[in-house]
Amino acid sequence: MVLMSGMDLPVKAIREQVSSAIDIIVQQSRMRDGSRKIINISEVLGMEGDTITLQDIFVCERESIREGPDKTTYRFKPTGVRPKCTEKLKNNGIFISDDWFRS
Repeated sequence: MVLMSGMDLPVKAIREQVSSAIDIIVQQSRMRDGSRKIINISEVLGMEGDTITLQDIFVCERESIREGPDKTTYRFKPTGVRPKCTEKLKNNGIFISDDWFRS
């Protein structure tokens, strides 16, 4: 969007601004059955060279496939990584138990 606006900023500068402004990315996808599921929650760690680095916090795993309208079941699983941004949440009055992040 920045590039489309006509501003002449280097791509690396745009990526640095994005990586410093976003803490968490929630990724949603359409499944084969047409339903939508959150498949990944990742923390933005910052930049490594020209690349924005991410750390998965929760991932969606397919648990079983069976017959019927809800053919596939999924399980949302923590990766065991406690995100760094929980301290920022805590400072703003939002407390999250460490149990959420245990795999």
